[in-house]
Amino acid sequence: MNIDEKKRQVRIAIRLKKSIYTLKEKQEKSAAILKKLEVMDKFLKSSTIMLYWSMDDEVHTHDFILRHGKNKRIILPSVNGNELELKEYRGSHKLITGEGFGILEPEGSVFETPEDIELIVVPGVAFDKKNNRMGRGRGYYDKLLRSSEAYKVGVCFDFQLLDEIPVDEHDILMDIVITE
Repeated sequence: MNIDEKKRQVRIAIRLKKSIYTLKEKQEKSAAILKKLEVMDKFLKSSTIMLYWSMDDEVHTHDFILRHGKNKRIILPSVNGNELELKEYRGSHKLITGEGFGILEPEGSVFETPEDIELIVVPGVAFDKKNNRMGRGRGYYDKLLRSSEAYKVGVCFDFQLLDEIPVDEHDILMDIVITE
């Protein structure tokens, strides 16, 4: 079996596991994960952080962004074709529905100084105990993360952390993975 088929099988298995939990249960699990993030020294010392506005099946970040957007500079990704553009979060009233996945994204101009980002919180379909990450398969985050010196934090539910996942040369390693 080739690597793409192995990844496809992991994505299917994780999707089935996600479907077992209600949105409320995923939000409760998310709160435990993000509580660990917000006490990390790297988070506390970072002033510019890239997060993501979560979809219903991901670690829920909405409340976290609303809370920390007041005292940290929050950067969110915005899908533009096959690329992620970065835009500064300036409040929930300035979010619009994006073209890629129907996710809310900041309106406005592209964030011009990505080198200012000190910490990036990264979603994924699955992670492993060696800090490898597997995304949804389009490579959005891998392209973005490849050029970043920021500390990379993968976040996932317990069932998304596997002993080992299939990886290839395009997959970017996380510095740490946080789960419940």
